[in-house]
Amino acid sequence: MYSRLLQRVALAALLGAAMPAAALDTAATVAAIASIRSSTGASHAPDGKRVAYISNASGSPQVWVLGADGPVQVTNLADPVQSVAWSPAGDWLAYDVAPGGGLNVQAHVVKPDGSGDRLVTSGGASNNRLFGWTKDGKALRLGSAAADPSRFEPQLIDLASGAVSKVGEGSAGLESFLVSDDGRRVVIDRAVTRGDGNIWLADRAGGVERLVTPHKGRAQFSTIGLSSDARRLWLIGNGDTDNYALSAVDIAADGTPGPLRTVLGRTNAELETAELSDNGRTIALVWSKGGRSELSWFNTATGKERKGPELPVDIVSAPNFSPDSTSLVMTGAGAAAPANLYRVKLATNDVSRLTNSAHDGVDLGGFVRPRLLEWQARDDVKLSGWLYTPKSATGQQPMVFIYHGGPEGQSRPSISSDIQALVASGISVLTPNVRGSTGAGKTFMELDNGPLRVNGVTDIADTSDHMVKAGLADPKRLGIMGGSYGGYMVMAGVTEFPKMFAAGVNLYGVVNFDSFFKYTQPWMAAISTVEYGDPVRDKALLAKLSPLTNIDKVTTPLLVLHGANDTNVPVIEAEQIVASLKARGVPVDYILFPDEGHGWRKLPNRVKSTTAIVAFFSAKFGL
Repeated sequence: MYSRLLQRVALAALLGAAMPAAALDTAATVAAIASIRSSTGASHAPDGKRVAYISNASGSPQVWVLGADGPVQVTNLADPVQSVAWSPAGDWLAYDVAPGGGLNVQAHVVKPDGSGDRLVTSGGASNNRLFGWTKDGKALRLGSAAADPSRFEPQLIDLASGAVSKVGEGSAGLESFLVSDDGRRVVIDRAVTRGDGNIWLADRAGGVERLVTPHKGRAQFSTIGLSSDARRLWLIGNGDTDNYALSAVDIAADGTPGPLRTVLGRTNAELETAELSDNGRTIALVWSKGGRSELSWFNTATGKERKGPELPVDIVSAPNFSPDSTSLVMTGAGAAAPANLYRVKLATNDVSRLTNSAHDGVDLGGFVRPRLLEWQARDDVKLSGWLYTPKSATGQQPMVFIYHGGPEGQSRPSISSDIQALVASGISVLTPNVRGSTGAGKTFMELDNGPLRVNGVTDIADTSDHMVKAGLADPKRLGIMGGSYGGYMVMAGVTEFPKMFAAGVNLYGVVNFDSFFKYTQPWMAAISTVEYGDPVRDKALLAKLSPLTNIDKVTTPLLVLHGANDTNVPVIEAEQIVASLKARGVPVDYILFPDEGHGWRKLPNRVKSTTAIVAFFSAKFGL
């Protein structure tokens, strides 16, 4: 489908050169794959007749409302919107927007018809997190780092008066907080470090916080919801299990939390998200089993689990119950299915699709769905990954290894324009889950912390070697690619194994832990010291683990892409790579997106990125 023409097309497109008609057709095909739209993150209106959600149908993620007359766009901003929550009072939508694509997120409210839009946070460079509404719809739940950029304070903002009230102590790792229906109690979720956290309970009147999740070692927890009488708290956690499970804590009348207990877990799957119905009778449980989602229903009165529907997609997320608790709207997607909203009827398990994310010019039936592979690392740790192979391919293929971010992330069979465009060009793709990934339990996730990171890096070589020995990959045409922490893996791969890869693509990756800790957001630095190492105490270790330390070993041609407004992995990381390689005469191409942050959210930038990536690997592989 693609050939050397693609390289000429992409470079001509990037340089603005004139192209022949045939080249234009090829460029249009690549652009069509990169232009597939999405619909995500539904939030019900209190009457249950409409849902607000995020769609990039206009070219940038914005707020839309779906009702009886179809979808209507509510916001039309230059900056991308991240999430939306409909007020329980019905009169407002709250949404958060990322200026320039960065992480200095701001919260707004707007009427469902698009009128009355106003900023409710302090604006500027302040960082904020939108957690939703109070039960009565009168106040917004927010985390604000306006006063101290290293800490997010849990706050309530009264919408009528604008008054701000602090409801607990701030922390770098504030994940969320809940307020009981009667407004008397608050439940606060804080990460101590990445991979370890706690839940706290406090009476708003007294303010004394009580630990809900005592545990030994490292464990993580997240809140699902409080019962209407605030006497039971439902959680996801792995305090005494390796996999994330459904947990509960009973709360005494005086607000004293009882013991944390595991209610429901699986040895072959992790509970990744859950939603408590408004009537408190049902919890929708979304399990990740081997990377694919399963949905089930948990009866809070009987403690019994009931099987959910056979899902029409590989992955579901962001479940949201209807106000009458009879149905659930969720985001669904798959390797060959764009992200759309789906409704599930609780009583019958009937599933229907509510949105139709555009994929003009793309036959989804031609997309490749991956198969799950497993192999052993040199120390016998089991690794896995998803293999996408061109349908007509036989024997050893040119192959790109795409490493996920995080590192507490997981490669799953989700839709990716980069993957499908590479496969369509005749290149196989493997998305590995090496040690440190989520989805395989707490023990596996902890295997790359601090000095153990060197073992995660050797997983790169073991993964490449396995695919070559299995007869699936051409050893002379291997590529490596990744974003964020995946970009770190790219740079670690080309420095530690300089002869292994014919080409590498680094998207906004960490290359120097010293500059990362200096220039990333203070809260990000504070929660990353266990995962990577303390920048003061472990300075020598971090220097050893930094690819920049061994940048003189790099001979692999690289394409580096970064957003100028990235506050997570600042652009200095890309600049250090490019300057060093250019000084040594190593081939390096650099694309800087002036209007993006940590990843690409605008359609023209997504098209430009995918086109450049496919052209780069095609050229280096001689296709």
